[in-house]
Amino acid sequence: MRDEIVAAVKAAGVVGAGGAGFPTHVKINASVEIVIANGAECEPLLRADQQLMAKLSTKLILGLKTVMLATGARQGYIGLKRKYEEAVSNLQRDIKEMGETSIQLFFLPDIYPAGDEQVLVHEVTGKIVPEGGIPLQVGVVVSNVQTLVNVANALEGKAVTDKYVTIGGAVKKPVTLKVPIGIKVQELINIAGGAVVEPYAVIDGGPMMGKVIDPNSPVTKTTGGILVLPLDQSLVTNKNTPWQMIVNRAKAVCCNCLACTEACPRNLLGHSLEPHRVMQAIGKGQIGESEIYSRAFLCSECGACDTYGCTMGLSPRRVNAEIKKQLSKQGIKNPHHAKPQQVRTNREYHLIPTKRLIARLGISAYDVKAPLSDQEVPVREVKLPLSQHIGAPALPVVKVGDNVTKGDLIAVIPERASLGVNLHASISGQIVMVDNHCIGIRKV
Repeated sequence: MRDEIVAAVKAAGVVGAGGAGFPTHVKINASVEIVIANGAECEPLLRADQQLMAKLSTKLILGLKTVMLATGARQGYIGLKRKYEEAVSNLQRDIKEMGETSIQLFFLPDIYPAGDEQVLVHEVTGKIVPEGGIPLQVGVVVSNVQTLVNVANALEGKAVTDKYVTIGGAVKKPVTLKVPIGIKVQELINIAGGAVVEPYAVIDGGPMMGKVIDPNSPVTKTTGGILVLPLDQSLVTNKNTPWQMIVNRAKAVCCNCLACTEACPRNLLGHSLEPHRVMQAIGKGQIGESEIYSRAFLCSECGACDTYGCTMGLSPRRVNAEIKKQLSKQGIKNPHHAKPQQVRTNREYHLIPTKRLIARLGISAYDVKAPLSDQEVPVREVKLPLSQHIGAPALPVVKVGDNVTKGDLIAVIPERASLGVNLHASISGQIVMVDNHCIGIRKV
């Protein structure tokens, strides 16, 4: 059974839809006790996953059951928040009607980052993932809800060609759409009525972990949301602050007040990451090979330390990210793999309520509904990146001038790649571009 499921998921090009794009066929080729559907959607302003759980509740349950069969898991949980009322109602109804006694809902606290894999695993199971580890090490597989819907589709022979995306923030009509992968982000902003501020920045993902992108960038398999924010909004300016300014501020201003460490979700789980100590070390000199610097590898870059913890406008998150990058260039790998025995005794008092976070970020005005629309998204051309996942870029199997139908295989996993994902046409049309980075398709 496992081999057939893994093969179908691999053929369909399924990746983790809510994170870095880890190949799903690799993740589910394992034996675990528990599978968790991640429906936390803890990033403020995003709405796609909660609406997907409501609209495609049956397919989500089938996808979860499929992964349970592949992994041999005896228990499945759908982790979500009680405030997702329609999703809760539909899932409870379908679980009952389908007689799925091994699947149940788990209601998560309305905190950030409840959707972080390690936080989610602890909330649902009480287990603590080792430092620098993955849920598999404690007998758990975690999959985003869109990923599980794609798994269910894969068993029907349907490839991953579309993505559910919230377009929100400073747009006229916030909305959630099902769009073809490869469509320009600017086209989605136009469908949402356009930006209501000038000048503006575009964030791919949520306000906390999302990245500032060019509006002409394409939607990928991992795009979770598109947010438009004023260019001078503090979130945007922080994301655009140059590294040299970040490090100069850290050296000059950090008073080691511990606020960043007390807000750190990984520290609260018992991990030895202490952002304030990394900031202290930065203040003493250049990044070097030391035990303190190497703890930056334990950072998930969730941003709780800088956007919620630090009151001085500093960014331990950016410091940790740069340290990880520089240490990796030196060939240094994470040496920290301890397994915490218990969470911090004061953890419950340091959890970050979502409403308070939204207020702190200054985005309360944008915290509005973005209803899922059934409208067909008009698209003339798409550009599909060959690398939308962790692993080797896909290898094109089409050439300029070829005609393709939506769902056709257009790029494959390289023969010797340990990690890779197939790529399929997201619209029907003619191949107009093939290079080392992407494949372009235009409707004819």
